[in-house]
Amino acid sequence: MSKRQQVIFCDFDGTITKNDNIVAIIRHFNPPGWEAIVDDIIRQRMSIREGVGKLFSLLPTSRQEEVVAYAISNAEIRDGFAELLAYCKAEQIPFYVTSGGIDFFVYPILSRFDIPVDHIYCNGSSFAGETIEITWPHPCDDGCDRDCGMCKTTIMRRFPPERYERILIGDSVTDFEGAKLADVVFSRSHLSEKCRELGLPFVPYETFHEVTEKLTQLRGQSH
Repeated sequence: MSKRQQVIFCDFDGTITKNDNIVAIIRHFNPPGWEAIVDDIIRQRMSIREGVGKLFSLLPTSRQEEVVAYAISNAEIRDGFAELLAYCKAEQIPFYVTSGGIDFFVYPILSRFDIPVDHIYCNGSSFAGETIEITWPHPCDDGCDRDCGMCKTTIMRRFPPERYERILIGDSVTDFEGAKLADVVFSRSHLSEKCRELGLPFVPYETFHEVTEKLTQLRGQSH
């Protein structure tokens, strides 16, 4: 049997960035009622698509410049990210950003890194109405009924397990379903708790240096 090609699916908010940008934006602008929505999303009482849509509908489009500027300036990249990308490039491992984040901050924050735009999946946005509207260019396929918004498992299913060793890096509720499909899961925060609960093996990380180190080990073992 020929060796499977490794492919990485990496979350953005709370993974590539140190904080969750959506929560940080909403907390900063502090519209009434946001806390209950966030709690419903985390506890899976509300779908991600519905919850994120509701959160941004609390913000008026008149504050577009402030919201965008805050989102971009507030983001801090997790240590070792550039090194992980360099490793993937050297080893010819396709690297995809699979983000439940929004285009107006995901693309600008990632623009300094050498990631092809068609390898970045995230949600869209419209500032045409009175409040910010989130758009959903990457919805769930027939294999998912979770109403994800940006469906990570839909992207992952495009890489069949017979041909690909699917590696997921994540931290939270948007990664729960993807972790069930992945061969290797790098996790922290809510995702680690969920993996324990589901009995899924995972590799904990705090920086991308640890991820690169473990990938190097795994690659050495497979040769």
